[in-house]
Amino acid sequence: MALSGNHKAGRVTVFSVPGCSQCLQAKATLQALNLPVCEVDVSHDAAVQAWLDKMTGSSTVPQIFFNNVHIGGNESLQKLAPKELEALVRMVNEKPLPPDALPVPAGNIPITASELSEALRNLIMKLYSDHLSADGKSVDYSAMSKSSCYERYCELAVYLQRVELLSLTHEERLAFFINVYNALVIHGYLRLGFPTNMWQRYRFFNYVSYLIGGEVFTLQDIENGVLRGNRKGIAQLLKPFSKTDPRLQVALPEAEPLIHFALNCGAKACPPIRTYTSNGIVRQLRTAAEVFLEADDGCIVDSVKREVKLSKIFKWYKEDFGDTDEK
Repeated sequence: MALSGNHKAGRVTVFSVPGCSQCLQAKATLQALNLPVCEVDVSHDAAVQAWLDKMTGSSTVPQIFFNNVHIGGNESLQKLAPKELEALVRMVNEKPLPPDALPVPAGNIPITASELSEALRNLIMKLYSDHLSADGKSVDYSAMSKSSCYERYCELAVYLQRVELLSLTHEERLAFFINVYNALVIHGYLRLGFPTNMWQRYRFFNYVSYLIGGEVFTLQDIENGVLRGNRKGIAQLLKPFSKTDPRLQVALPEAEPLIHFALNCGAKACPPIRTYTSNGIVRQLRTAAEVFLEADDGCIVDSVKREVKLSKIFKWYKEDFGDTDEK
């Protein structure tokens, strides 16, 4: 795994816990300085937490180290005088990590969202190729759950909690959340089983979630909150994100209608399962739309009756395709 940001001589180490607003603010400040940030999650390791308490004399997070220099928490970071901060940044940029720098527990070197998405994408591609049906519309969940590749996927998915979402470009955000959505659906089915009625389906898509970048994202949040620009979902009374919800910052500025040809919720009418990359994402989505419409489920032309029947997707999400019930 690689450090986030460009390669530097030294390192900034941030000891934190998921969902901590002070930790997120500190990381955002450090990443804005283009520093290599190594985040260590202490929430699940009492030994690391005790060790940190002893080293710093504090039980709060974050605790921040520039190489071997402990500056304290987020408040201390924000209050650094410009010259002090400049000196610390220069030290990290120019001086290698000293021998007496705090050791980082194994497995705590984070990777960027793009790197993680790529790694998860590669695992999903492997799982798809091994367990996907010939038509690309269904998965052998039983066989997949016993796969060593699936075990590795579960291990890697834990790192989603550490990714930095705000640094993603529009294209990276599209590819990242489409891939994560499709993977989360499969992960949810493997853990909880396939919903068999409307109530189970409602609960599944509103409760199955990943912790991404310190925030919880359900399937509804990803589809309607992020990828549809924070629009109400089917049978939803409210938008996924309120005006004060921090997740609103990662929502697309407006709905991307092409996602409906990429997201697969497990229903028979859904598009085939594929994975996407940020490079050429729009072209990939257009191709997915063309493939979907060429299939019988997507578009049926009756030349005798002079009728064209489209998938229900166009009715369910007509607002995204340019129509609305609003007057």
